[in-house]
Amino acid sequence: MNPQSDSSSCVNKLKVLADATRLAVLESLMDAPKHVGELMVLLNIEQSLLSHHLALLREAGLVEAIRDGKAVLYQLSHGVRGGLKVLDLGCCQLSFPASSTSVK
Repeated sequence: MNPQSDSSSCVNKLKVLADATRLAVLESLMDAPKHVGELMVLLNIEQSLLSHHLALLREAGLVEAIRDGKAVLYQLSHGVRGGLKVLDLGCCQLSFPASSTSVK
């Protein structure tokens, strides 16, 4: 990839993350993969809205969906690493405050 393409990829990822709900989803997946139901409860949002946000995160290559029987398990994509409240996107890093995950 050339530097222009790298920058464009990073910009696209950051555009997807310019939403509090999507940031909260990524932050909650930093600890461990989670099922949709767990994310709904944790973030206190409806399934349809969560599905919309998860689709955008998948398209951006930030999360992966894994079939787990009839359920779907979501985890950070292999190119995205999380730990100690820092999310490494490959092109940049995001840090989260020490407070708990919540969407309002």
